[in-house]
Amino acid sequence: MRLQVKSQHDQLPNGVREYAEKRLRKLDRRLHDLTLVEVTLSRAHNPSIADDHTADGIVHTKGPTLVARESALTYEAAIDRLVDKLERQVERYRDKRTHEPRRSAPHRGETPVPPSEELEQIERELATGEEDAAA
Repeated sequence: MRLQVKSQHDQLPNGVREYAEKRLRKLDRRLHDLTLVEVTLSRAHNPSIADDHTADGIVHTKGPTLVARESALTYEAAIDRLVDKLERQVERYRDKRTHEPRRSAPHRGETPVPPSEELEQIERELATGEEDAAA
């Protein structure tokens, strides 16, 4: 997993950057090595907004792009909520990739009939049908 932690409009303290990297490493087990994860941290400078620290996460997977946004009083709390949300999305994405092909596959007990045998069976039915019609 490739991780990019960015800040919008401010300089990000090293402690917050390290915390974000540490928490987001949790996703590393569930994602491919070349998957890009972008995290953008920003802060609203409006005193009327209580949850002014925002963390945006984008996971660029092979299929869909997973996006999440969380706000809290501190960057650490926003990162924790963001990681929880992204974990749920990644699990759902992985489940769909592993279980969906299995659902559409034929069951074990059923063996598909090869096309050549199927053709022979149809020809035999037609031949017996012609004999019945001639009689």
